Amino acid sequence: MNKGLVYLIGAGPGDPGLLTIKARKVLEEADVVVYDRLVGAEILAMANPQAEFIYVGKISGRHALPQEEINRLLVEKAARGQKVARLKGGDPFLYGRGGEEAVFVREHGLEFEIIPGITSAIAVPAYAGIPVTHRDATSSFAVITGHEKPEKTRSSIHWDKISTGIGTLVFLMGVENLPTICHELISHGRSPQTPIALVRWGTLPQQEVLTGTLENIVGKVEAAQFKPPAVIIVGEVVELREQLQWIESKPLWGKRVIVTRARAQASALVDKIRQAGGQAIECPSIIIQKEVDREALHAAFKNLEYYDWLVFTSVNGVDIFLEEMFQHGLDIRDLKGIRLVSIGPATRKRLEEHGLRVEIMPPEYQAEGILDQLQKSITPGQWVLLPRAIGARNVLPDTLKNWGVYMHEISLYRAVAAQTAGQGLIEEMLNGDFDYLTFTSSSTVTNFVKMIGEDNVSRIDPLVKVACIGPITAGTARDMGFTVDVTAREYTIEGLVQAVVKDAHSATGEERVQ
Repeated sequence: MNKGLVYLIGAGPGDPGLLTIKARKVLEEADVVVYDRLVGAEILAMANPQAEFIYVGKISGRHALPQEEINRLLVEKAARGQKVARLKGGDPFLYGRGGEEAVFVREHGLEFEIIPGITSAIAVPAYAGIPVTHRDATSSFAVITGHEKPEKTRSSIHWDKISTGIGTLVFLMGVENLPTICHELISHGRSPQTPIALVRWGTLPQQEVLTGTLENIVGKVEAAQFKPPAVIIVGEVVELREQLQWIESKPLWGKRVIVTRARAQASALVDKIRQAGGQAIECPSIIIQKEVDREALHAAFKNLEYYDWLVFTSVNGVDIFLEEMFQHGLDIRDLKGIRLVSIGPATRKRLEEHGLRVEIMPPEYQAEGILDQLQKSITPGQWVLLPRAIGARNVLPDTLKNWGVYMHEISLYRAVAAQTAGQGLIEEMLNGDFDYLTFTSSSTVTNFVKMIGEDNVSRIDPLVKVACIGPITAGTARDMGFTVDVTAREYTIEGLVQAVVKDAHSATGEERVQ
């Protein structure tokens, strides 16, 4: 049996976009994922879904698994020949006890690799608009544990040296010991007026920043009930935050948005929400299943030369059609002479990525829009191939048949309801912990309702704003009992995000620039 391998991976400070490319690749191939408390669900979602996930998080005074048992767990899994991804917040060698775990693995005759992560000591201040060094302020900084217990008889921190000898001090895990930290710094010569900032949940949409001085910050923390986890920054660089804060100006900053699109399709919407400063929570209500019986499609491949038009209504249709075509030994040259029609820019983009030119894309991204455009170009007796989803509306094929067109509709896939939204997510919705609920098709609406239960629609609806990609989806949402607050004017993912951003602006009365 092959020996396994332990990867000690830095998951970064929280923002899933800060995970390294190498870390993601290892996660996708891992057999076992052992993860800490501060590793978010969005990062875990990048891992191999067939992997075994083991939580070993630690909170002050409560450990899911003692460190010694974590060490043994890594060895046990690797000894079975498994690829183990040990995920740690930040960087594994900066207060992550990665060195201890690596030594233990090596002592047991197994191998490991280190995948560094972006440390919160630098990234969190940066997301708060605080550079740890700045030419006009300081050219030195230090990272210090804030987790020393006050009852220790002898501190390992040389307060007399760091208090005045280093420009910027960054304390990790230090909120509970903040009074001691401030006292020691002032006692050893640091000015009581020295600026200080605490950044809670740094790099995430729920990021909070509290600033003050060494003299008054403890009182401010108590008054605000400011809780860990947080990074503490001490030094003149904190004053630069007023000029350099940037993420709080994002148009969806602090907003939590539920994405109900199928996970395979959701990435574009999730990315745009994150780019706008929001937190996208994936709750896929549908799963795309390829049609098992594809004989009709294979028959169409044998007669491609007879078709005048090929109409695609979704990216899924493009992907499945071309995948099957390539597997049958055909390529894009076999589509020569066929005029391509696309609903929506995303579908057109996917076709263009394969070197195919779209002749018609209607300004309205639905069947009625295609018909308006086709009526100007199509003639009776022509042949149209329409590969699409099972259960799609009949407006397009029925109208084309009425025009005297030979219509060949082929079912490529079906959108089936996901089994459950997860009780925890439903409870968060019922508590009003989200700002927007997005729907990108009628099927996402109906399947979402199946997931959460019809009785919960009336309970969730007053607590969250519902945003739909277009009027047809909005109509379905209303039929299912939702109040639709936002409908995109352009029936695309980009249009949906723009509509949500506009609504967020009007709600706050602020004009933010992305």
